[in-house]
Amino acid sequence: MKPGVVIINTGRGQLIHTEALIDGLKEKRIGAAGLDVYEEEAGYFYEDTSDRIMDDDVLARLLSFNNVIVTSHQGFFTREALDNIARITMLNISEFETGKKLTNEVRAE
Repeated sequence: MKPGVVIINTGRGQLIHTEALIDGLKEKRIGAAGLDVYEEEAGYFYEDTSDRIMDDDVLARLLSFNNVIVTSHQGFFTREALDNIARITMLNISEFETGKKLTNEVRAE
């Protein structure tokens, strides 16, 4: 990688070894990071933990960098995505209520 690279991960937390990312940030080989996912996110990304002390030292260290943004699975949160979610949800409800074939039916097989 070129020095100062910006790393973006919106896929899977396991794609990035967080301690190596921290080392790269400290050594200035990595210029910045934008993360929508984190390896050990389950205890932090799905509930409000603002009333507790963070016991994940790796995540706490990562969050201490001013050139790191962690969005905790909010990458989908765009006007386009929300419009699509609302439109498809309303279509699903309408098809179900009128007895039409369900376009987005998921069958358990």
